Amino acid sequence: MDDRKRLEAIAQELIQAFDIHSPPIPVESMLQFPKAGMWQKVDINQLSGAFLSLKDKYSPRMSIARLLARHVAGSRWGQSRGVLEILRKDEELIRVFARMIVMPAEMVNGLTPAARNPVALSMQFEVPEEDARLRLQELL
Repeated sequence: MDDRKRLEAIAQELIQAFDIHSPPIPVESMLQFPKAGMWQKVDINQLSGAFLSLKDKYSPRMSIARLLARHVAGSRWGQSRGVLEILRKDEELIRVFARMIVMPAEMVNGLTPAARNPVALSMQFEVPEEDARLRLQELL
């Protein structure tokens, strides 16, 4: 199985572990309230404003999703699944993995064909249109 397929499966396993069935994915609460054996609880109120991207109204959510992806990778849970090993191969994979978490393949593919466009995805998953466009390309 190639690295992206492995990350896709791990992202789906993460979504299932948190018992999430519909968008938007609650990345903030996932960071703050991890399941047992995952990562240390994160107080997002303590994050620096410089950490968050503000290009789009949903850009801060993608910043949080990338932080979540890093916490997953560094946790025992993520390491046991090889996430850190995969992400170390290519810096861009952290962004790819964050998009997988915030826009799970199963949920995106479950949308009607008319709803599978960057504008609709952006609104439904609360992500910037550019990230929605990239995710749709990744799922082709």
